[in-house]
Amino acid sequence: MEHIDTLKALGLFDARVPRYTSYPTAAVFSPQIGGAFQKAALEGLDPADPVSVYIHIPFCERLCWFCACHTQGTQTLGPVESYIGTLEAELELLRRTLPSGLRMGRLHWGGGTPTILPPPLIHRLAKAIRSVFPEAEQHEFSVEIDPTMVDRAKIDALAAEGLTRASIGIQDFDPEVQQAIGRLQPFEVTRACVDDLRAAGITSLNTDLVYGLPHQTLARIEDTIDKVLTFAPDRVALFGYAHVPWVSKRQKLIPEGALPDDLTRYRLATRAAERFTDAGLTAIGIDHFARPGDDLAQSLAAGRLRRNFQGYTADACQTLIGLGASSISRFPSGYVQNAPATAAYIQRLNTGDFPGARGYLMTTEDQLRARAIERLMCMFTLDLHELKDEFGPFADTLSSSLAEMATRFAPFATLTENRLDIAPAGRALTRIIASTLDQHVPDGIKYSRAS
Repeated sequence: MEHIDTLKALGLFDARVPRYTSYPTAAVFSPQIGGAFQKAALEGLDPADPVSVYIHIPFCERLCWFCACHTQGTQTLGPVESYIGTLEAELELLRRTLPSGLRMGRLHWGGGTPTILPPPLIHRLAKAIRSVFPEAEQHEFSVEIDPTMVDRAKIDALAAEGLTRASIGIQDFDPEVQQAIGRLQPFEVTRACVDDLRAAGITSLNTDLVYGLPHQTLARIEDTIDKVLTFAPDRVALFGYAHVPWVSKRQKLIPEGALPDDLTRYRLATRAAERFTDAGLTAIGIDHFARPGDDLAQSLAAGRLRRNFQGYTADACQTLIGLGASSISRFPSGYVQNAPATAAYIQRLNTGDFPGARGYLMTTEDQLRARAIERLMCMFTLDLHELKDEFGPFADTLSSSLAEMATRFAPFATLTENRLDIAPAGRALTRIIASTLDQHVPDGIKYSRAS
């Protein structure tokens, strides 16, 4: 803790900056880039390069108060089944547009709660996806799982469709913390879910935790970590709670007075990180951990770690195709987001239009800065010599930025022969350091806190 005053002086507890799962961020997407760009980008894909596919299922039986994702509540399966029909329509539109021979390297179902789908809808959706995207030789299929909304029949259905990695939402096991965030999830229910996944042959297991939640203490988060380690997870994501009630109205239900103060929040993050590394997991970027044999740790060791909308990834695909309301596609030339509201997304597809509602067309400088920010976020280093291999002499335009970062964030950032390195003691500042390369910060946008 001897560096805490310096970290504070450099803005750790005051700055609000993007998480940089993309650059530029979605906050600067424009309605001028929409369905027409989406169609042209899909038509222009090289069938020799596998793509990643993301499916957004926005429905939840319960709306957790801490969540800021695009979700909606439902107590019946009627809207869910109708939505699957709309996804099928979007998939058919893609089938008529994509070049022949294109294959899928990664598939991820997120939400919302994908496990709200009963087995018949799981099979129906998986069949529709495969009819458009045959699997590449190296293929991974992952699904976000709510242990309170899954049973052995659903797990068996997912396993039958080729599930290789399960991502379990936990956040915190303490009952008072769970009550304060509107997500009751007993440890025993989660334990049963893990056991069912293992019994079904799902060998890769991710767990998602959150620090900075109301009523969270060091003792409580350590107890949660003790329980999580009994699952022997292959990966752990440790996200900082983003309290943004101006974006997610349901967060107004969370008692702000019960949120940890700045120093406690920092100690929660650092102590949790220590516990996971002490347990033999490798620290990945700013908030992930992985077993040494996991491909995420292997990608880090090989310098191939990437970052996308799901966080840190070993996914080497250059294109991500997002389907469903609010999902974002990433193409080499830019981004496009489907209409965020489910009703608007459905309406666009019902008229036969592509559902892209806003996006961004990348310039060469955007691509350079995006790669530089990704390297900082993934590897805590930025080497102009490496960037020149990809961008040529144009990479030299960042040389003055590196010098400014080294000066501003000393002693945590050092510059040696056009290579910037962030010291371990200063890695909590990584998002702030990366933000100095961001040339697209719109007025009036408040991001989540950096700590």
